[in-house]
Amino acid sequence: MEVTIQGHNIRVTEALESYTRKKLDKLDRYLPNIYDIRVDLAHENTRRGEDVVSAQITIRHQRGAILRAEDRVPGDVNLAINAAVDKMYRQIQRFKGKRSPKGREKFTATVEEISAAEAIPNVAEFVDEAAEAAAILRRKSVEVSAMNEAEAIEQMELLGHSFFVFFNGETGAMNVLYKRSAGGYGLLVPKVE
Repeated sequence: MEVTIQGHNIRVTEALESYTRKKLDKLDRYLPNIYDIRVDLAHENTRRGEDVVSAQITIRHQRGAILRAEDRVPGDVNLAINAAVDKMYRQIQRFKGKRSPKGREKFTATVEEISAAEAIPNVAEFVDEAAEAAAILRRKSVEVSAMNEAEAIEQMELLGHSFFVFFNGETGAMNVLYKRSAGGYGLLVPKVE
């Protein structure tokens, strides 16, 4: 299990790093097969009242699931870490409760599905570089796992996002799942002309 701790406007001392690792070591007991944990600690100055410290924990499971928990508290970074770890325990409990009726663990992919996902061309090759420099402010690499629509909804809810990009193993294409403002979900399915 690889643990990465980063600080934004906060210095990650050895004491803070050891405290964080001590709290995170217990997560492996509740959810085995975690291969990566990322902790982002941030300190924000506010105009009103105390400064705010936030702790965000992102876990990547060997089966492809991503769990995320974040908490913001005034003042102490240790309180933010404790609150985020508590939220992560609830996320793990929710994740472990989601099993298919046949008992098969979700977020599994066959070798063919993984190789099909890797064969998808890079979209950035088709974008004009001059327009890209003016419009794109941040670029983020995203690992995708082959899953069906129900698994994508569960993963999006676990992350707490309003949209989710995934490789649909049933159709063999990249899809975008999103929450509709009127309620329910929408699915964007690319169609090449």
